[in-house]
Amino acid sequence: MNPTEDIYTEPNADPDTLANLGPLRAMAGIWEGSRGVDVKPKREGPKTQVYVERYELQPIDPQTNGPQLLYGLRYHTYIHKPGLSKMYHDQVGYWLWEPATGTVLHTLAIPRGQVAMASGHAKADDTRFTLSAERGSLVNGIVSNPFIEHAFTTLAWNITVTINADGTWSYDQDTVMQIQGQAEPFHHTDRNTLTRVEGPGRNPLAMPDAPAAVAVQQK
Repeated sequence: MNPTEDIYTEPNADPDTLANLGPLRAMAGIWEGSRGVDVKPKREGPKTQVYVERYELQPIDPQTNGPQLLYGLRYHTYIHKPGLSKMYHDQVGYWLWEPATGTVLHTLAIPRGQVAMASGHAKADDTRFTLSAERGSLVNGIVSNPFIEHAFTTLAWNITVTINADGTWSYDQDTVMQIQGQAEPFHHTDRNTLTRVEGPGRNPLAMPDAPAAVAVQQK
């Protein structure tokens, strides 16, 4: 970046996030899926587990980093084994779209002590895109608590999203781990197809009493 380039001035943003989500627009809302498949490592070898999922994605107000403008969805997905109420997997974060560069970002935080951010590129009307993160990267990285880093070292994380013609959307993800005592990396995979059960809300700036345009000023 040229050192004289303006990195502080923030752009005007459209307050209607739903209208500016690019390839993420079709994912907004509340979704359920009953045919998830998880292949995970166990002492005896890979174990396949089916799961049910509820995935909530709601629009947030536009975000700026100086001239960078992002639109996004805040999400919470929680997963159970069929017939059981105990949480099997809990995850929160954001799906973000940068229109100027065609960049999609996906952040996650899970209560086992791990956070990550994956990114990829897409066009606004794409119905399929892939995002990736790698251990050690300062921009698309993976950070784990000491035990996970020691015993189940996460080397990479890749997720492909497909927006289906019937209004559902699917994900297929691969978390590559180096497990203590194993010679080869293990591919921990998850996939599911989600059906919308409720539409999205409006982000606060897009509410009827909000201003028609937004210009975020530096303090």
